[in-house]
Amino acid sequence: MTEFLDDVAALARELVRIDSRSFVSNLPLAAAVEAALPGFAIERIDYADAAGVAKRALVARRGTGSGGLAFSGHMDTVPDTGWTEDPWSGRIDGDTLHGLGSTDMKGPLAACIVAARALPERVPVMLVATTDEETSKRGAQEIAARSVLVREAPPAALLVAEPTRMRPVRGHRSHINFNVVATGVQAHSSTGRGRNANWDLVEFLAEMKALYRRLREDAALQDPAYDPPFSDFNPVIDNHGTAVNVTVPKATLRIKFRYSAGVDPDPVRRAVQDAATRHGLAVTEEREGAPPELPADHPLVRLCADLTGQAPATAPYGTDASELQGIAPCVVLGPGDIAQAHTPTETARLSDLARAVPVFMRLAERVAAG
Repeated sequence: MTEFLDDVAALARELVRIDSRSFVSNLPLAAAVEAALPGFAIERIDYADAAGVAKRALVARRGTGSGGLAFSGHMDTVPDTGWTEDPWSGRIDGDTLHGLGSTDMKGPLAACIVAARALPERVPVMLVATTDEETSKRGAQEIAARSVLVREAPPAALLVAEPTRMRPVRGHRSHINFNVVATGVQAHSSTGRGRNANWDLVEFLAEMKALYRRLREDAALQDPAYDPPFSDFNPVIDNHGTAVNVTVPKATLRIKFRYSAGVDPDPVRRAVQDAATRHGLAVTEEREGAPPELPADHPLVRLCADLTGQAPATAPYGTDASELQGIAPCVVLGPGDIAQAHTPTETARLSDLARAVPVFMRLAERVAAG
């Protein structure tokens, strides 16, 4: 572990110090990742996100021939909500790295880079660095659709290094985001001349609450291989800044529905669409790729379990594996605890990051050996 500790600490700290929240450009961070990979063939995949912000995903490769392992990590972070100290300080206190993205997932990404660099040059290895994972999975989608390096020399397996405490995750849920819009008439609320769009949502929300309860009670819509077995169905209402003395002209209800490979999402989709039609509401959907899931006896899953000494599991959250699974079979495996992610006191243990490096290297060597 100690032979990798300094390298991982320095690189993870450098990455944390660069602001790469999903709504800002990640070009400075992509440049830092590229600079950390001397001797690798680098492919830059540039695009503009929905707001027109310049983004860059990266694919890096070293070694000859196809096959081998691809490490994957995302460069973006969630917003700095709730932070009371500098989110980008990269402060190191003993064994602890402080900062936004230290666990999710700049620390694990640094461990992947250090492992890839330390492998013998004869071992084929790839690094897939995405962005917009926390929002749209757009970076992973662009790589899957456009990468020349992936197409010319496809990897045999792909490891998404999200923080799992080094327990192999063989499958996870994907989501459908429902965007439901009610339209009212804006006026001073005292005049009686307006129509509040929120009232148009009330009966629809009552049906959604019944659907929420059904998801928690109906075994046919649950998957016992997951904890919890029921799907997430989480509504958020946006009145777009309307003041309390103004009738709301537009109300947007967003519902995130997560489902696993063992759950058919169509009954839920139909229930939402039918209810919206009945109540005169406009509804659109944003879908991730299908939920990725490998059987517990898949060779990649067994190999990860053997190397880590931990039994494979499933996870209720999502990762870029939903978009990258078409490239190669995916396992989610990385240092750190997901409980640290998205918190205003996010930290990573540097020793955990360093301990992951030799495990990643052994995995890459075993995959390359077939």
